[in-house]
Amino acid sequence: MKTIARNHQKRRFTAGPSADPSAPVWLWGQHAVEAALANPKREILRQIASENAARRLGLSDVEILDPKAIDKLLPPGAVHQGLAIRVKPLEALSLDDVLASPHAPTRICVLDQLSDPHNLGAIFRSAAAFGIGAIILQTRHTPPITGVAAKSAAGAIETVAEVRAVNIARAIDQLGAEGFHTIGLAGEGDETIRNAISGAPKVAFVMGAEGSGLRPAVAKACATLARIPMQPGMESLNVSNAAAIAFYESMPSKES
Repeated sequence: MKTIARNHQKRRFTAGPSADPSAPVWLWGQHAVEAALANPKREILRQIASENAARRLGLSDVEILDPKAIDKLLPPGAVHQGLAIRVKPLEALSLDDVLASPHAPTRICVLDQLSDPHNLGAIFRSAAAFGIGAIILQTRHTPPITGVAAKSAAGAIETVAEVRAVNIARAIDQLGAEGFHTIGLAGEGDETIRNAISGAPKVAFVMGAEGSGLRPAVAKACATLARIPMQPGMESLNVSNAAAIAFYESMPSKES
């Protein structure tokens, strides 16, 4: 199935069979670290900073390390800006918990086996920017949210609810039963996103994995498939770009 929420990169990111979703992780970069420190639900295990970063941000209760020493603690290429913290992962919510909340969101995103942490982080960032209340991820085939995704999210993983579901198609069915108009993003969609959203009080966007897009069973579970109109010659967008467009189109009111 061809989908607009597509990524042509060949590199794949997976959690691996030994990944432990409860294992502590490093977060780095100013936005990700500040957002985590401001989140009362975060358990901070270690906080480190370069002397310049600590002075710049007025940090006092922090372990001071040379930037090169911080480099050695983090994955290669991590742009930490002199800040990093070791934390326990946030506890993922169940869909039942989210829907039963007195502040249950009316706009949700469902990601079907998304595996690139940069895309995942970018989608969280767009979700926070455009008011998407929760992101549903598959329990087994989507890796835990770690430092790479957190850096791309620029703090949004602290504010947008992470929901884990064993079966994505069943989660979509449950959303439909709760009054959500479930919209799968696909290049062969019969409607544009704008038309698909029109008049729906509650919306859930469903987006497929990089390269393969929506799985057939997941696409079938959606109430409708919608597309983003594009110029001839371009058949797809990166999944994070498609998500940002869909989220923006779904905002209750937008400035002209």
